Amino acid sequence: MTFRRHIKEYINVPLTHQLVSDVLSEYERPNDKISELIKDGSLISLRRGLYIPGPESDLPIPHLFVIANHLRGPSYVSLESALSYWGMIPERVHEISSVTLKTPHVYETPVGIFRYRHLVSPYYSFGILRERVAPDQYVLIASREKAVCDKIILTSGVILRSRLQTLEFLTEDLRIEEDQLSELDHFLIESWLPDAPKSSSLRMLINTLHSL
Repeated sequence: MTFRRHIKEYINVPLTHQLVSDVLSEYERPNDKISELIKDGSLISLRRGLYIPGPESDLPIPHLFVIANHLRGPSYVSLESALSYWGMIPERVHEISSVTLKTPHVYETPVGIFRYRHLVSPYYSFGILRERVAPDQYVLIASREKAVCDKIILTSGVILRSRLQTLEFLTEDLRIEEDQLSELDHFLIESWLPDAPKSSSLRMLINTLHSL
């Protein structure tokens, strides 16, 4: 049985080194075979110990958000990537932004750039949804409310002190439409305040959303 047929049932998520080694267990030196498969384009190495099918395998790769969840965990997709996914910002995002409990990191891979920002628990765990992004593929992603809050918290120099300033940041800097903002659950955001960084800025966000 070919390597392609062996891995076909596992390609909804990135392939671990252990899985690939098990598939190649008939070889005396599986690691050498892995290197050969990367060289001939049958595998793509995302980072040490994590792979996806290469172009020569003629197999689809997982959704980029699924890759993001697995590259550095625990993590969830957020910031511009989540805002774009929910249709809240107009532009297409050219790198995948995530939030993690670990230290910040950037992975530059053959399939894209994956950027991770750090937030602490318990705020980290609020507002994470499990979303179906493709058949049999699910990701952890920030809700609309959490993505907006994360953007405020993680944007250096942004301290929201007035409703006008807040609305300008949301509608001019981020280019979110007011009708979309009015649909956000400000009571949910308020429940996060005791554990949230930049709580005064989030309080101003709540006041601004309440006034829309």
